[in-house]
Amino acid sequence: MRERQTDESPGRRARIRAATAVAIFCLVAAGLFVAPPDDLYLWAKALHLIAVISWMAGLLYLPRLFVYHTDHAPGSPASETFKVMEQRLYRVIMTPAMMLAWLLGLYLAWTVYGFHGGWLHAKLGCVVALTVVHVHFGRAVRAFAADANRRTGRQWRLWNEVPALLMIAIVILAVVKPI
Repeated sequence: MRERQTDESPGRRARIRAATAVAIFCLVAAGLFVAPPDDLYLWAKALHLIAVISWMAGLLYLPRLFVYHTDHAPGSPASETFKVMEQRLYRVIMTPAMMLAWLLGLYLAWTVYGFHGGWLHAKLGCVVALTVVHVHFGRAVRAFAADANRRTGRQWRLWNEVPALLMIAIVILAVVKPI
């Protein structure tokens, strides 16, 4: 019989692989700051973008999982599978990516811009809002895990748009610097 991804053994292996990937990313980032190359800014920017893309992928995908999860009765095999998927996505990918995006972003904001500029303050405000959405999704992961979700699939579809709108604002502020 084939092992399912919700079984303990594949889950343990997935956690080990994910932890290894995060550790390697952190070691590379730390190595760049301990022995900085001449183009440290470009390396920090590249790692920041990798972290942001990973975080955004999770923020855009997790509410879709919630939509699909609401279609299944609590305790059903599908519901239990969605619980595992949601928890792994949130804890193993999204949260480490968010932390790295914040750390590298603050480093870049300080070293390059000295935290000056209206566009930067507006962008940071949007990133704070995105972090609030992240925390809200974390609470939803816990609610689904406890079979206590109170939102409908339609409500989760609407929540799915919030990170996308914030991302658009953040990218425009970072690239165009309109204010």
